[in-house]
Amino acid sequence: MSNWKVFNKSGKHRVLVTKMLPGEEWLDILIGANYRIEVNLSNEITTKSEIVKKIGGNCKAIIGQLTENWDEALFQIFSSAGGVVYCNYAVGYNNVNVKAASKYKIAIGNTPGVLAETTSEMTVALTMACARRIVEADSFMGKGSFKGWLPNLFLGKRLYGSTLGIIGAGRIGSAFALMMIKAFQMNLIYFSNRENPDIENTINEYNNFLRKTNDKPVSVKRVMVIENLLREADVISLHTPLNEATHHMIDKNAFSIMKNDAILINTSRGSIIDEKSLVEHCENNPLFMAGLDVFENEPLMNDGLVDLDNIVVAPHIASATKWTREGMAKLSALNIKGVLENYAFSKSEDISLFLSQKPPNSIPSIVNSEVLYFK
Repeated sequence: MSNWKVFNKSGKHRVLVTKMLPGEEWLDILIGANYRIEVNLSNEITTKSEIVKKIGGNCKAIIGQLTENWDEALFQIFSSAGGVVYCNYAVGYNNVNVKAASKYKIAIGNTPGVLAETTSEMTVALTMACARRIVEADSFMGKGSFKGWLPNLFLGKRLYGSTLGIIGAGRIGSAFALMMIKAFQMNLIYFSNRENPDIENTINEYNNFLRKTNDKPVSVKRVMVIENLLREADVISLHTPLNEATHHMIDKNAFSIMKNDAILINTSRGSIIDEKSLVEHCENNPLFMAGLDVFENEPLMNDGLVDLDNIVVAPHIASATKWTREGMAKLSALNIKGVLENYAFSKSEDISLFLSQKPPNSIPSIVNSEVLYFK
């Protein structure tokens, strides 16, 4: 079993945390509420059997990780031990059976509102790494291969004035789109379940600025058919949740529609891409580039992903800034405290209120908030 550390041993409610979280504020919140907190200090993924053993016969709340599969069997055990709230230390929760949790009246928390800009910055970084072949060039320099400037050395892709395709225009997708549009005056195509008037209005206002400076305005349009986006975009970035409809959304057929020198970026969930088809496509199209921060069988990677120069990989670090990860930890603690102390569910979308020194006495984010009314 992993190494678990107990804080505030005599606390009134037992709270499990399956990984040590960044910062101290989250822990201060839980200790201040007089909870007993048990934290797994290991860097290994906490197994289901270990979670079951740690839950035991008395556990009120858990902060878990997206690497854990929270299925109905686990929620049944948690409920039998008195569990009432689980918080996923992530904005996404495709690893959580929310329907099963609701069946057992267990509230499911997550941590939205603190990842958008940070994840978008990483998406920009991957895009630039692909467009300008930075990882290849770094390896080239490290091997001592540089003998001087050459006209054809590591020719990349120009982004300025090209077309950006966003699949999923939520907080992160929109933030990334605006970063790229304002930096490179890219035209935008987006595919989303609903129209996004905020991003369209922001781009229209930006166009007013461009006209005043005698620059060419950029265009924005929503497409109802994803193939239209895949066909037109020079850069395609995935920002959609993982579900049955989006699993392997980017498959062999999708790759066949894309431009042969397109750039594909994924900072969402790995299984949205059929990675075997990606590897095959990159092998056959050396000008095509892909930047991945997430993987289909994480932490394992399909054969070929690390062998090809036109695939850039990172170890799921899109949200990995101190401010963001500490903010996620604080929101997790406030979700736990809010449910256990019977606070009201916050209807405000302004998560920044909860990141202040004196957060409100309410619950930041519960994805199945209807269960709160049955407690």
